[in-house]
Order: sequence, then structure tokens, then C-alpha cells
Amino acid sequence: MSQLMAGFPPAPESQVTLANWQDPPFNRWAFRHMRELIPSHPIPAAEPGPLPAGPALGNPAVTRLDGSVATVEDVLADSYTDAFLVLHDGQVVAERYYAGMTAGTRHLLMSVSKSILSCVAAVLTDRGLLDIHAPVTSYVPEVSDSGYAGATIRDLLDMRTGVAFRETYTEPDAEVRVMERSMGWRPALPGDLAGAYPYLATLGSAGPHGGEFSYRSADTDMLGWACERVSGVRTADLISALIWQPIGAETDAEITCDPLGSAIPDGGISATARDLARFGQMLVDDGRAQGRIVVPEAWLADVRHPEPGVREAFARTDNEYVLPGGWYRSQFWVIPGAGGPVLVCLGIHGQLIYADRAARTVVVKMSSWPDAQNAAFLLNTLRSCAAVAERLPSITC
Repeated sequence: MSQLMAGFPPAPESQVTLANWQDPPFNRWAFRHMRELIPSHPIPAAEPGPLPAGPALGNPAVTRLDGSVATVEDVLADSYTDAFLVLHDGQVVAERYYAGMTAGTRHLLMSVSKSILSCVAAVLTDRGLLDIHAPVTSYVPEVSDSGYAGATIRDLLDMRTGVAFRETYTEPDAEVRVMERSMGWRPALPGDLAGAYPYLATLGSAGPHGGEFSYRSADTDMLGWACERVSGVRTADLISALIWQPIGAETDAEITCDPLGSAIPDGGISATARDLARFGQMLVDDGRAQGRIVVPEAWLADVRHPEPGVREAFARTDNEYVLPGGWYRSQFWVIPGAGGPVLVCLGIHGQLIYADRAARTVVVKMSSWPDAQNAAFLLNTLRSCAAVAERLPSITC
């Protein structure tokens, strides 16, 4: 195959389109050029915060899932890495870019976007605009006849609604794929609704709210709709004003929008690795950045130490086999670490932030996995992150 999107016009076989952009090899180009494929809103940055260089990380050893011994660099090479960046105590100790990506390249974050929206909800809650215990329908009455009737904002945050929504990426008729057609991520079919919000209003019920954890991207989009309603501000501008500018991001981010102009916060943000690291550093610093409170400390403390029942709702699901001892809270994955709970933001095709508060370590990895999910790639990446966190104190003493 010729170089993707090269030529005037590109050869048919090298064109990246709405129909193929999530498939290999087209996804590597697409993840860096989302606004050329799907309409997008800007998320403006402002005055950049410092990101100083620190001692070099080196190349720690990692024991892979299959028992073989490798290095962090080996894992990066074997898992379609586009960018890798590590902070320790706010200093850059490793920064790598692959296959033409650069420090200034925006890359699609997929569901890492969910954790950014969580922080928007945190600020709105702290300001008294959003009540996490209130019914979803008190903010968005349009879904009163849907499966969201009776759900609370807290149910959305923890993905414990009873809404009928299958996040099965390999099934073309699963709700997650149907919703993608409505939100403009795939070519629409006859009869598809135009817009994510109209689609959310059609979802039915699969059980009671507040039960076991079940990953549903629709819950994040529903949360974004509620945040827009209580603030009167569109999602891109909320992220910019409440998160992106306060953390000192140096590059404008972007978020895809649907045919009605509504942003897609479940996975539509594109940003640079450096700015994603700044976001991770804010998480490590208990919600502070540039000498100010960005996200209330209590919100992140609750994520790390949630109320009874949250861990149990996770443990009863298949997720326990992949992330044993973990839980899902307020749009963050949480896993046990050597020094305490570690916040992990995950997106399909290999997007990750690993924020280890105890080790003062942030790891960012952007990738273009051929498949949406790959347990070996994920677990080897998490083992690499743990090896990095263990190594860092010894090089900064």
C-alpha cells in the first residue's frame, strides 16, 4: 500500500475514510488527523505551564504477562506505540515519539476523554451547579421515557446504570457501534438518528440502576449532556475553561462533534502527549496545578477511596480477571499500586494515563493497536508503568 493520504488526490487504496479510519493500518494516520475526518470543536489552551526536564529514566526491566523478561522499550516497540512520556515530580524523565508523531501532534484519546469530563463534572458539582445524587431526568427531561429514567448522576459517573447498551466493539449491531453512526463516527445507515443526544433518548432498560459496573460509553455522553444543561456552556468550552487552561496546557485540544454540533466526550478528544501529562500531573497533585485548585481534592480522594459497594460492583464482573483488585469510580479506572491506589485513564486501541500519587509518577502512552482491545498489550503496558514507578525514586535521589 502507498503512503496513507499521500498524493493529489490520494490513491483510492491509501485514502482514510469515515468507513475505515478505526481499522489498521488506517487508524495510525486517523488518530492524528481527526478534524480532517469528523467535524471538531477547538478546546483552547492559554498560557503554558512549565514542563522541565529531569534525570533520564533509562530502560527498566519488565516481566511480561507470558513470563518472559523484557524492557520498557521492548514493550513500547511491540505494542504500536505512537507516543510515550513519563513525569516524575513534574519533570520529564522520558519522552519518545514514533512513526512520524511529534511533541506537537494531537492524538485521539478515545476513552481517556471520559476522565477529563469527570473533572469537569467535579468542578460543576463543587460550584453547586450539578448534584450527583439528583436524577438524570431533572437536568435532561428528554430522556424521561428512556432507560435513563430513575438513574442518578452518580450512576452515570460510576457506569452503574441499568441502561441497555452493549460496549461490544466486535459486533456491528451493538449499541456502541450504532451510536457511532448517529454521532458521526461511522457512515450513517437508513433509519439512523442524526445526533448522539437523540440516540440516547431511545435507549431502553436492561435492569435496575445502581447495580454492578458495566462499561457504557453512553453514560459518559449522558453525563456530558447534563453538564451542558446545568452550565449553559458547550462541552469544548467547559473543558477549556475548567480544565485545559488551568492545568497550563500549551496546545489547543479538539473534540469531535456530531451532525447537530454536540461534542462527543466519551472518546472524542485529541490532545498532545505533553498536555495529557500535565493533566496526569494535576491528578497526582490532588487536583492542583500552577498554584491553584483545578479539581477539588475531595473528588479525587473519593475516586481512590470510594464508598462501600463500588469495589464489589466491579469484582462481580469479568473486569476483575483483567484488573484484579480494581474498581471504577467517577469515570476513572483504579488499580492497586505498591504505594496505594493508582488512577488509570484508558482508551481503546491503547491510550493511557497512569497516575501514581504515591510514586509521584505519571505515564502517558498513545498507541494505534490494530484491535480495539488487547489484554496482553494492556497488561504488559501496566506492568511497564509499575516498573517505571518503582525505578524512578532511585534515579532522583
